[in-house]
Amino acid sequence: MSYTDTFIRVAVDCPAETGVVPVSARPHPPVHVIQYELLSGAPYAYTHEELLYEVHVRHKGISEQERAERRKEIWTALFSKSHPCLRASMLPKKYGWGIHYNSEGKIAIYGKESPEYDHYTSGSADGVKLLNAMRNKK
Repeated sequence: MSYTDTFIRVAVDCPAETGVVPVSARPHPPVHVIQYELLSGAPYAYTHEELLYEVHVRHKGISEQERAERRKEIWTALFSKSHPCLRASMLPKKYGWGIHYNSEGKIAIYGKESPEYDHYTSGSADGVKLLNAMRNKK
């Protein structure tokens, strides 16, 4: 699911008081670490679908050459099944990152302590729909 003009607040039961950089000691980083690296390194560069694709190919260790040669095939296979939206990501659920989709559906993340987070969650951003991240526990 892709949003436009939407801000996803951190989950109400998020343990982080500020945006925490997720890290992993594993040789192959988990999805939320890759999401963080991509979104923090290039705000508003990815739509939801583009982000899913980049996370997928990096998580699976698909080489640059194979990506170039098989992009359409990989894309088609990836999107032949449904994927959760970023409301279910560990970034807003556990690590304290709010997620903003601009009018083009491009994504940026903002720490819970940031002025941008306050701007979007205060309701002063005209036309921006507010959603909560999914809770960690029912």
